[in-house]
Amino acid sequence: MAEYEWQRIARTIEEDIRSGRIPPGGALSGITRMAEAYGVADRTVRRALRDLRERGLIETLPHKGSYVVDPLPPADS
Repeated sequence: MAEYEWQRIARTIEEDIRSGRIPPGGALSGITRMAEAYGVADRTVRRALRDLRERGLIETLPHKGSYVVDPLPPADS
């Protein structure tokens, strides 16, 4: 089954979080910077971040950015 771009971005960020490349409490890059890095529209990054928030991996603070939660929820098997 094909993967949407937002799913690929969310998976990549989750892998960075779970591997420790982005530690608990660590800040994610801004939406514009991520959109440029992944070569997608801002709304695609926003959709990926929404998915990560809904799964409890990150929290987003208005005008502050998105951060990895501490502690992380267990990974789905």
